[in-house]
Amino acid sequence: MKALYLKEIRSFLSSIIGYIFIFIYLISSGLFHWVISENTNLLEGAEADLIPFFNLSPVIFLILIPAITMRSIAEERRTGTIELLFTRPLSDFQIILAKYLAGVTLVVVSILPTLVYFYSMYQLGNPVGTIDSGATLTSYLGLILLGAVFVSIGLFASSITSSQIVAFILAMFICWLFYDGFNLLGSYKLLGSFDTVFQYIGISFHYDSIKKGIIDTKDIIYFFSVITLFLFGALTVVKSLKK
Repeated sequence: MKALYLKEIRSFLSSIIGYIFIFIYLISSGLFHWVISENTNLLEGAEADLIPFFNLSPVIFLILIPAITMRSIAEERRTGTIELLFTRPLSDFQIILAKYLAGVTLVVVSILPTLVYFYSMYQLGNPVGTIDSGATLTSYLGLILLGAVFVSIGLFASSITSSQIVAFILAMFICWLFYDGFNLLGSYKLLGSFDTVFQYIGISFHYDSIKKGIIDTKDIIYFFSVITLFLFGALTVVKSLKK
């Protein structure tokens, strides 16, 4: 499995895809948070915090993560190389897990440079260090977990089609549905007691909870449950391709 994981990492970094993902994420994030004069600008906030960064990053990930995962299995199906994967001494689960971990690694690598934002706001505070370091670090954990969920969704979408475009659109829709769709549906107050259920299903409910600096076991279990659900879905599809 390690060999396949490293192969996936190399495929991201040996082609332009991985670098484009990191570049677009950092450039768009940098522009919105440091250059463009909007409510996302960190320098124009009343307090020294990274709340605008953690609010905007999921929206950027909604587009970029489906873009990097769309070829994970769809391209293997289109070219027929998935048959070669089946001949390797790897279980179906190891194939899925290696591709998943490679995608998560790329997400984490892209997030790491933004720690400069934390250092900058720490120094710009009046007095220096007024930023809530604990809440900021837990928010980073929440962002990584959110990215990990999006990768699992993207991998699932890529497994059910041989078209990268279809995989991209489907993954983006499911990511939006889980991040904001269920929360939006629950906010309309049309379903009575079920409104809170829909909001609880949504990622934003648990992500917002972690952003407050509180690490609740229920939120961690939720993220890992959704990841497991979509990885299991991808595994089921891959198993069916052998028949």
